[in-house]
Amino acid sequence: MRHVGIFLFDEVEVLDFAGPFEVFSVASQMSNYTQLKVSTFGASDSLIRTKNGLQVKPDFGFDNLPEFNYLVIPGGDGTKKVIQNPALLSFIKQIILNSKWTMSVCSGSRILGMIGFLNEKHYCTHHLVFNSMQGIVPSGIARPGLRFVQSDDTIWTAAGISAGIDLALHLLEKTFGEKLAIETANYMEYLPYLESK
Repeated sequence: MRHVGIFLFDEVEVLDFAGPFEVFSVASQMSNYTQLKVSTFGASDSLIRTKNGLQVKPDFGFDNLPEFNYLVIPGGDGTKKVIQNPALLSFIKQIILNSKWTMSVCSGSRILGMIGFLNEKHYCTHHLVFNSMQGIVPSGIARPGLRFVQSDDTIWTAAGISAGIDLALHLLEKTFGEKLAIETANYMEYLPYLESK
């Protein structure tokens, strides 16, 4: 059983985390809950308030965190505060280093850039975030117009919001096989992925 962890924080963009959560949760369902499970986590397990006010309670806080095989870092305005917190960034860095792959969505790229994972590497992000990324990671190679990009062997970045679904399905296929990815996309009625097959 492999474990996908999704990082939550105040002012996170809802679809940034809910899109990948749906992909990996449906994949778990399609495989009779035998291949993977999905959990959310935050600095604590207290309620967080997302962008536009939805309240969500993470499954875990840092004090009782399980081991994750894969990591999802969503974006949202809250990333601006996350990257100003060295202790939080240090904790996230260790999770990334222990994960087989990490994907960011939208302005979650700020977190990867601030920690140093995008230096001299290709990345994409929300179209309104590229300017701020130049200040965070000047050596990074911006790839506007792409839905997602592989930055290195273990780091992937997605463009804005809905692009997280595309990248999650791509990584699902890469990690667990095309059959499960197609079954998942079919259940979700996600035509962009299905029409590419």
